Amino acid sequence: MIIATALISCSQKEIYKDPSASVKERVEDLLSRMTLEEKVGQMNQFVGIEHIKAAQSSMTEEELANNTANAFYPNTTIEDIERWTSEGLVGSFLHVLTLKEANYLQSLAMRSRLQIPIIFGIDAIHGNANAPDNTVYATNINLACSFDTAMAYRIARQTAKEMRAMNMHWTFNPNVEVARDARWGRVGETFGEDPYLVSLMGMQSVKGYQGNFVSGRSVEDCRWDVLACVKHFVGGSEPINGTNGSPADLSERTLREVFFPPFRKSIEAGAMSVMMSHNELNGIPCHTNDYLMNDVLREEWKFKGFVVSDWMDIEHIYDLHGTAKDLKDAFYQTIMAGMDMHMHGIHWNEMVVELVKEGRISEKRIDESVRRILVAKFMLGLFEKPFADEDESMQIRLNDEHRATALESARNGIVLLKNDGLLPLTEGKYKRILVTGINADDENILGDWSAQQKPENVITVLEGIKQYAQVDFVDQGWDPRNMSAEKVEEAARKARNADLNIIVAGEYMMRFRWTERTDGEDTDRSDLDLVGLQNDLIERIVASGKPTILILIHGRPLSVEWASEHVNALIDAFAPGMYGGQAIAEILYGKINPSAKLAITIPRSVGQLQMIYNHKPSQYFHPYAVKPSTPLYPFGFGLSYTTYKYEDLKAVRDGNSFNISVKITNTGERDGVEIAQCYVRDKVASVARPIKELKDFTRVDLKAGESKTVQFVLTPEKLSMYNKKMEWVLESGEFEVMAGGSSLDKDLLKTTVTAGNEI
Repeated sequence: MIIATALISCSQKEIYKDPSASVKERVEDLLSRMTLEEKVGQMNQFVGIEHIKAAQSSMTEEELANNTANAFYPNTTIEDIERWTSEGLVGSFLHVLTLKEANYLQSLAMRSRLQIPIIFGIDAIHGNANAPDNTVYATNINLACSFDTAMAYRIARQTAKEMRAMNMHWTFNPNVEVARDARWGRVGETFGEDPYLVSLMGMQSVKGYQGNFVSGRSVEDCRWDVLACVKHFVGGSEPINGTNGSPADLSERTLREVFFPPFRKSIEAGAMSVMMSHNELNGIPCHTNDYLMNDVLREEWKFKGFVVSDWMDIEHIYDLHGTAKDLKDAFYQTIMAGMDMHMHGIHWNEMVVELVKEGRISEKRIDESVRRILVAKFMLGLFEKPFADEDESMQIRLNDEHRATALESARNGIVLLKNDGLLPLTEGKYKRILVTGINADDENILGDWSAQQKPENVITVLEGIKQYAQVDFVDQGWDPRNMSAEKVEEAARKARNADLNIIVAGEYMMRFRWTERTDGEDTDRSDLDLVGLQNDLIERIVASGKPTILILIHGRPLSVEWASEHVNALIDAFAPGMYGGQAIAEILYGKINPSAKLAITIPRSVGQLQMIYNHKPSQYFHPYAVKPSTPLYPFGFGLSYTTYKYEDLKAVRDGNSFNISVKITNTGERDGVEIAQCYVRDKVASVARPIKELKDFTRVDLKAGESKTVQFVLTPEKLSMYNKKMEWVLESGEFEVMAGGSSLDKDLLKTTVTAGNEI
């Protein structure tokens, strides 16, 4: 009966194919023509066929069960998936990494009865780097260290263009989780530990990806837009043991004060999709959490887009969390809790259709999800332009403008943590320079979520330094867990005869060696020490007595206390992308004056965790015995080759807000960029408040000797809080306002304002 109705509908005017009709009209017309099977198919996603072929050749079914990066479908052939696609029973693909495959799969969809296009999703986290021959920008944690929200927009906008040039339409980014546990391997794909900074970076990324598209735009207007996917909702960045997907036990206060704000702000910016988190939250898997998906997302925040699951996490409701009796029950629970699209697998279609026919799920509920997905496809212009032009593709990808942005993002996101006067280097001063370390000459500088790129598109640290000096290189290999004692000895021997030693250490993140990584997705740590013989290498080279520079390439914070105390200069480069080696060398030789500030606190050891700047007053009432309670390097900290003086901090009421001004002078001999930060503390409140919270920041260009007065704005919202009843209020009282160059008290000027409910 359903099929007959749909066939009759096809004989009527096909409004959904009319670009002049409204999106709403087109969606409702198409929905009325679809069979139940076609609707459920739109809610399902598969991995690409080339990915399946590669996974089948390298994995067993036993290995498949616990793998969260690669997949194939036992007892299902490539021909099965191709047939389902041509029958209109597949709504989306992920892990399609070439334009050729995307166009091919889209051509299959165009053979279907209704010709509903496929939406291709990809983890384009810092550029479309997970596919080859695309611009690889600095990672999200680097971007956050630049405090450059305009750069976040620019990178997202350029990434969207490169994605559409490959017929990809949906990026699983921005990751707006607030990183509060350095053991967690995904810190590098976040924007750090501060909810305000993460919120602004997420908002600008969403706007850049989606181009602020709205219903009614022409196909030409939206041809370079992609869907943003705000992830992972919620709590996965504070797992109870630091491992990805482990339980999160978080109070409603912590959720609303720390974890919810970046998601809410990204949705306000127009994000069209949200991905749920792997973990259970307070005992309920996020993928069946009606409170999160319906109460918060849809009712409270008025989210209009669609919700997608993460990798096989609906299946894990049954086979991991044990809160569903079988797979079919898991599908039932997730849909009724608000899920719209399944990532990924073969049983969804048949079982969800059965659930509807059995009357457990209404077709009206299915229509809600399909409607949301179709709205996105129409707004992307996929019905009018389902294919990408192969001839045009490489004119857009890796173009000169995008390459320049990649270099600038690297320059702006590399943090100078220590400098005893050794830097910047003078060209020609050091005749014998030793370079060594696992990350000295490896594409690992690209960071997680990066495919191998062509060598000519990547500048390693060694290659960057060679642009300024002749060096002696001792290769330590790429694998920190299998370093050679003989190579460490060789480097130590040569260090004694060198004039300058440069060590490039850190973690290994490249995904094509998935099981050998020490950092990245599903690569969590029980400690934060340098892996393998790296500490031995540093100690042996420092023992040479020669000037030594340590450069770190990694995603998560690392405990390098001994090294920090003994090397002459320490640069935290995180993962600066394809031109990271050039940017590092430019900073070493003073061509670029470093400006970045830490977006995440660096602890002295794993035993200090949780180590965050915006902690409650009682957190260190009793300090640690033996070791310090202070971090190795605090949030907001970063050095420059010049110095800045803050003075004349003033606060002036302006209606319901306060205008905060402070004069900043470049007191050094080099031009520079200072990242000025404004913090607030509620001095007396009805509930315990953090010792300080970032409420505003700005990047200030200052020539040597130049002064500028910068302005911050404290709105009532920035001074408000959740009271004992979890009501969002502005309580009367004094607020301490702080402005300066880091979150350290010694770097901050302070004043007081009085606010209250009457404002």
